[in-house]
Amino acid sequence: MAKINFGGTEENVVTREEFSLDKALDVMQDEVIAIIGYGVQGPGQALNLRDNGFNVIVGQRYPSATWDKAIADGFVPGETLFPIEEAADRGTIIQYLLSDAAQIAVWPQIKPYLTPGKALYFSHGFGITYKEKTGIIPPADVDVILVAPKGSGTSLRRLFLEGRGLNSSYAIFQDATGRAFERVVALGIGIGSGYLFETTFQKEVYSDLTGERGTLMGAIQGIFAAQYDVLRQRGHSPSEAFNETVEELTQSLMPLVAENGMDWMYANCSTTAQRGALDWWKKFRDATAPVFAELYDSVATGKEAQRSIDTNSQADYRSKLEEELRQLRDSEMWQAGKAVRSLRPEAQVTEEVEE
Repeated sequence: MAKINFGGTEENVVTREEFSLDKALDVMQDEVIAIIGYGVQGPGQALNLRDNGFNVIVGQRYPSATWDKAIADGFVPGETLFPIEEAADRGTIIQYLLSDAAQIAVWPQIKPYLTPGKALYFSHGFGITYKEKTGIIPPADVDVILVAPKGSGTSLRRLFLEGRGLNSSYAIFQDATGRAFERVVALGIGIGSGYLFETTFQKEVYSDLTGERGTLMGAIQGIFAAQYDVLRQRGHSPSEAFNETVEELTQSLMPLVAENGMDWMYANCSTTAQRGALDWWKKFRDATAPVFAELYDSVATGKEAQRSIDTNSQADYRSKLEEELRQLRDSEMWQAGKAVRSLRPEAQVTEEVEE
């Protein structure tokens, strides 16, 4: 484990240079990794582990669309694809990758198979951090570990196939065997992490829920909508409003920020843009800081968790969700975005190839 300085603070980080794939395979040579759930994170982690040479099986409800997806990805019923309980029985490491709501529902089926010495693995700290609400309380004689990729399972798989990696956090909630650290790091390397940084289950879920509701999705959609609406109200066309609000950010600026940092972006834009950005960023920070503080407090007190549990367990949740997503999809801004995307040169090339 290396100590890396991040902005003046040292953190524990594990890289692929110090903990190689060969070392990870050696640690895991006698383990059977059972992936429970084949929805968001399951496919990316299962396929990356399998391609890296680990012994991977998938546990999924049958019949289901995700069972069929696992077959399409090369998992074989009766050999590497099983019903959930059978996979949990066979696995020495149970990667519990169902949605938070599904984890609560399926827990009674999983718990009997957590026999002494096994490991229970999560990619989100929700179920354990809010265990009083979820009922997910592991037995004391199993390791409880976490590897949380900082992105979707789709991104994890895509970057793996490109020979790159998606950074992940890791945490140990319970070390019953004395091997929890080497197990969690080996799995983190196996799924294709770029590097692994240390956290706790609680910190992972607090930061994750704040991020999802904040800059990753909730806040960015809110800011997009606010700027787009102001431009439209002041007479700008949908195309112009969308390009200035979303397209230039996502297609031009964010890739450069990802490569070089925001300080580089400020130093390498026009002096007009530079001056305006420097003058206004603190106003946006000060305007939104109280909202982020309110959001974090809502996460830390368990209000966000309880709301998720309550709403996701409702019988009509899916239909209500689809209606909310339809409203977002049919909004003028994202309809304009659909038109803008269709005019990108690469979209035109794709259409020509498909024809």
